[in-house]
Amino acid sequence: MKRYTLLAIVCIALAASISFSFTPADSYRKLDLSGAWSSSASVGGKPAKHMLVMTEGYFSMATYAEADGSFITTLGGSYSNTDNSLSVTLEFNSSDPSSVGQPTTLNLKETKDGFTVSSSDGSIYYTFTNVDKGKPGALMGPWLMSGRKADDGSIANRDTSGPRKTMKILSGTRFQWIAYNTSTGEFFGTGGGNYTTKGGKYTENIEFFSRDNTRVGAALQFDYSLKEGAWHHSGLSSKGDPIYEVWSKR
Repeated sequence: MKRYTLLAIVCIALAASISFSFTPADSYRKLDLSGAWSSSASVGGKPAKHMLVMTEGYFSMATYAEADGSFITTLGGSYSNTDNSLSVTLEFNSSDPSSVGQPTTLNLKETKDGFTVSSSDGSIYYTFTNVDKGKPGALMGPWLMSGRKADDGSIANRDTSGPRKTMKILSGTRFQWIAYNTSTGEFFGTGGGNYTTKGGKYTENIEFFSRDNTRVGAALQFDYSLKEGAWHHSGLSSKGDPIYEVWSKR
């Protein structure tokens, strides 16, 4: 009996010396937005798809007609979030170049199949459902074009720190490329859709293309490899011209 009494005293002493604190899960949880997300809402009275890709602090959203893939608009840039707010700073906005560089904070709310984003004045409201959570994602992330192969076989490097950028952002199954200028707000073009990677082949299936809507539905296949963290990408462009590009992670 004395032995059990002594053990109880030791346990009580240990408990008294340790400070326990419990934090409700919702107070520290950060909603994971990585992947691709889709929303359907009419634009100009016609059904439109809003495809959002978010990864590693960068995002792009493209809006295009559901009927034929006709391009409507795109915007994107950097983002950060908590479980109930989404802060974005646009690097491009094809509909409103003056918004480039302007930080905005939106309300964020998790739903069963995704999340909603909204502005306090009600001018922005989207309900997004999940397309993928970044898998399989061999090339997932934001990439900047950093070089091209010259005629002599050498790689001509490109400065990615300047305002003129060509970014390609990929989730596990979706891609979008965008050419733009962060200083002037100019938008030069974009395209995107879904992609696959298999056996060293990267295949893009185009669902929208701002420069040439007749390219919607086309499939472009390229050779690809990762060398020292850079993505080497070669094949024929949408115009049929041979290309060899190098992309570097942001």
